[in-house]
Formats: sequence, structure tokens, C-alpha cells
Amino acid sequence: MRRMRFAILAVLLGFCGTAEVAGADDAANAGKALRAGGHVALMRHADAPGGVGDPPGFRVEDCATQRNLSAKGRADAEKIGARLKREGIAFEKILSSPWCRCIDTAKLLNLGTVETEATFGNVVVLRDQRETLTAGARALITKWTARGNLLVVTHGANIAALTGISPASGEIVVVKSGNGEAVGRLMLE
Repeated sequence: MRRMRFAILAVLLGFCGTAEVAGADDAANAGKALRAGGHVALMRHADAPGGVGDPPGFRVEDCATQRNLSAKGRADAEKIGARLKREGIAFEKILSSPWCRCIDTAKLLNLGTVETEATFGNVVVLRDQRETLTAGARALITKWTARGNLLVVTHGANIAALTGISPASGEIVVVKSGNGEAVGRLMLE
């Protein structure tokens, strides 16, 4: 019995070690792709406490009715933007979900002008439009052919619908333009 527990522990520790290496490879691949240009970075907004979605009665045009960035989320967004600049990663265009927590994250990155794009609206809240929004987002990614990178600040559920990856707050999933295939992930806190 004791040997069995030891064997299970050894296997689990082995998996943990592999996950760390894979995470490092993911980050290296994502950074390399963004420095080369021509990719799409899908970023989940920074920390916005309060669960998933928004409070009942929220209105997209009124930030006071939505979940908003915490002080940590605001600070993290600034740190992420500074780190991207230090690492030589630039964006030709920056799009954001119309939700305030996404717009605020995008602006606090301080990487350029931010435009809102309705197709990156929250698919949890707009569940009746999920397929249409996801198809629109996928089409936008497919059409990105510029030499520079596109940054999209959106919601975790949107990124999961596009890539199958559920990112943490402030995490970036880098995908190939054209086919949307994930290249890697960056956690830049």
C-alpha cells in the first residue's frame, strides 16, 4: 500500500513538472509569435470581482451597472501593458468588447487607441446571440492579414468559445490570423 501511494505521488509530481514546462513553452511560443507580427492576441479583461456576467439590470452604456475592474485589475492592466512594451510586443490595432471592464483594461494597457467591437460582447450575458457573436469574432480573426498584431480585449467565455481555452483574468491567448489556431498563452502579471 505504501509503495502504491509513493508511485501515485511520483506520477502526480511528474505531471506537475510537465505542466510547468508546457507553460513555459506556451509563453515562449506566444511571445515569439507576437514579436514576429501578424497574429491575434485574445486577452481576458483584468480582475473584475463579482462572479460571471453582470448584475441584474446592467446596461452596457452605464459602467455603474456592470462588474468593473478592481484596484488590482487596474494595476495589473498597467503592469501587463508595461511588460508587453518591455518585451518589444506591439499592436497595430486594439479592439475591445463594449463592456466597461474590457474597455478599461484595454486603455490601461496604454498600447494605443482602443476601438469597441460589438462582436466581442459578453457571450454569457448575450447567450441568445452566442453563435452569432462567436461567428463574427472568428470571421474578424480570419480576416486579419496585416503584418502587425491585433489585440482583442474581451471576456473569458468568448475566448473559450473561440479557442477551447479558458484564460485567467489578464491572460492572453495568441492565435494565428486566418485559422484562429492557438499558438501559446501569456500570463503577464
